[in-house]
Amino acid sequence: MQDLHSLTATEMRAALARGETTARALTEATLGRINAENPRFNAIVQRCDDQALAAADAVDQALARGQDPGPLAGVPVTIKVNVDQAGFATTNGLRLQENLIAATDSPVVANLRRAGAIIIGRTNTPAFSLRWFTRNQIHGATINPVNPALTAGGSSGGAAAAVAVGMGAIGHGTDIAGSIRYPAYACGVHGLRPSLGRVPAFNASGPDRMIGAQLMAVSGPIARSIPDLRLALHAMAARDIRDPWWVPAPLIGPDVPRRLALCLEPEGMVVDPAIKSALRAAAAKAAAAGWQVAEVAIPPLREAVALQLQLWLAEMRRTGGAAIYAEGDPDAIFVYENLGRHAPETDLNGFMDLFSARSRLVRLWRAFFAEYPVLLCPVSGELPFADHRDTASQADFDAVIEAQTPQIGLPLMGLPGLTVTTGAVAGTPVGVQLVADQFREDLLLDLGDVIGATIPVVG
Repeated sequence: MQDLHSLTATEMRAALARGETTARALTEATLGRINAENPRFNAIVQRCDDQALAAADAVDQALARGQDPGPLAGVPVTIKVNVDQAGFATTNGLRLQENLIAATDSPVVANLRRAGAIIIGRTNTPAFSLRWFTRNQIHGATINPVNPALTAGGSSGGAAAAVAVGMGAIGHGTDIAGSIRYPAYACGVHGLRPSLGRVPAFNASGPDRMIGAQLMAVSGPIARSIPDLRLALHAMAARDIRDPWWVPAPLIGPDVPRRLALCLEPEGMVVDPAIKSALRAAAAKAAAAGWQVAEVAIPPLREAVALQLQLWLAEMRRTGGAAIYAEGDPDAIFVYENLGRHAPETDLNGFMDLFSARSRLVRLWRAFFAEYPVLLCPVSGELPFADHRDTASQADFDAVIEAQTPQIGLPLMGLPGLTVTTGAVAGTPVGVQLVADQFREDLLLDLGDVIGATIPVVG
């Protein structure tokens, strides 16, 4: 058998079921991998060794008694430091929160535990989870394991880097403007942003979030195989009464026409030729699997970006701006101030107009998916950025925002999105994005199975 840390979650479950390994052996192998590799990449910034080994022993004991310890039994997973895990600081990359110790698990953590997953560590994020790059003053920077000159992505950069290196088969991430999809893209793995209402969310360590985050921020999985994403989603999506947005929608929806919309350059944005080649190759695989592919224009996306940023900044100006300056993180300050140029201040009437416009956009996108159940489009207009490009200059910041149009706009409508890595160009990862209507993650994963291969661990 190959090294245990390099198995996918699906392979780990199968090996455990056949009696070829134990949960403790899987956990020890992963912790050993962390010891060997994490100093190079700084993906995991809080260790859970003792708790992980105890949880693994509990899984093995349950199996010995003939009990079913859950669908993710024995699978090592990581948790992002911006959600509550009992006994650990919910730092969100902030010195301001280094002593904010959670008393209870967030719903996604509790669901993973109930599924038998072994939490082996907590992963890095930029300050305030605010960038597509991962660096902060409390935990330091995360390095991209595929190419250290590139960003590891953000804000779930630690999660994606850990998965790519085999420091956990599944990484938990969060996504409000690409924070799952983009780090998966940058690190050459797969990442699923679920629909609004699919995975329950709540942090008892802080106040309830404001309406923009409630509508757009979700938790989801990052993994090296599409079947692992499916496993993780099923575990993460279990009901939790603490989230009023959670919806008991079935994980498998009704049959739909196998029509795939291909959009190479959403609303005329400039897209790197290597990305367009990857999109065409993915479309060809879909067509070979029986999907009818049509290259079409999509509903408004740039308008969604403008509204998302306006909503985001309105909330940050009210509550977050002071904290950003109090934290004193130079990256966060630069990003916040430059985001302000893209989102002028608004009043109550503007806020009401924003939600009226959002309703129209949701309706347009729902109509689009009624005709084309899945959209194939870029993850970003550019290949993964040079690390910390966003803070290099105002012009660089603006170029990053433009390239990330598909990342920023789609969450405004609560839509699910899947990054599927498709290979590399001269050592730089490349991938594509699949998008569907709300609660149709099953369509994304089905097509992801067609397009995306299982990725070997880096190194």
